[in-house]
Amino acid sequence: MSNTQPPTNPVIDGLADFFAHSMRTPILRRPDEYGMAYEDVFFPSLDGVALEGWFIPADSDRLVICNHFMPGNRYGYPGHLEPWTGFGGFEVNFLPQYKALHDAGYNVLAYDLRNHGRSDAGNGGLVGIGLLEYRDVIGSLRYAKTRGHMKTALLSVCLGCNSTMVAMNRHPEEFTHIQALLAHQPVSARPFVERASENAGIANGPELFDAASRRRTGFGIDELSPIEHAKAVTVPTLVVQVHDDVLTKPSDVQTIYDNIAAKDKKLFWIEGTSRRFDGYNYFSEKPELMLDWFATHIG
Repeated sequence: MSNTQPPTNPVIDGLADFFAHSMRTPILRRPDEYGMAYEDVFFPSLDGVALEGWFIPADSDRLVICNHFMPGNRYGYPGHLEPWTGFGGFEVNFLPQYKALHDAGYNVLAYDLRNHGRSDAGNGGLVGIGLLEYRDVIGSLRYAKTRGHMKTALLSVCLGCNSTMVAMNRHPEEFTHIQALLAHQPVSARPFVERASENAGIANGPELFDAASRRRTGFGIDELSPIEHAKAVTVPTLVVQVHDDVLTKPSDVQTIYDNIAAKDKKLFWIEGTSRRFDGYNYFSEKPELMLDWFATHIG
């Protein structure tokens, strides 16, 4: 091994820091503000990390388990407030999405992944872009079973979607009862870094990021992707993505989609915006596609 310090770049180092540690953001809204009774719940991840969330009960035997993107939480993202305005300056609010599900007769379990929201720290505060957080997805499935036997689907967003696909690959036995997945904006690190490098005029950004990421977490750039894990996704899956997302490339999501093994799958492109975080608000503003997917697939 060379003793030479690898070259660095402040833009790439900042990106590597974000990928390695994310940031905690506050939970600004609660279900009762939208007329929904709820319970504060907590349960262990597969490896024992304490996770916190909401259970929003409905008078039915149908359940949707929801997780979130990085650096958000079960509520969304306070992007309208400093110091969190860097992703467009607007709020992401999942509560209308939960209300649409609840009004349609679904129980909802929404929870914070490790190192986010009010869930505990895990792995020394390191983020694995799904390679560590998959354990939280399994924890949520196991907790949901304690609420009774329910017909269950998953709404997994970005970091949570990557985590779901890793979990399906590593522990398929935990998903035999899952009837459908809505995979909302899964992402690979490489195209994300390529976009940032192009914008900053950095010719070798992915190589620099790979080295920077390995120094921080031990994970290389191409490990931070759900592409290979998508081959283990066999449940009916709807993939949704902002097509002109300036933070990544549509080819990445297309590759993830193509690798999904499910015979019943669909890819929906959100048009009319280039802002990734607009995509996170999509089902709060236009829930019809989400409701139709779940109504069709939850027996």
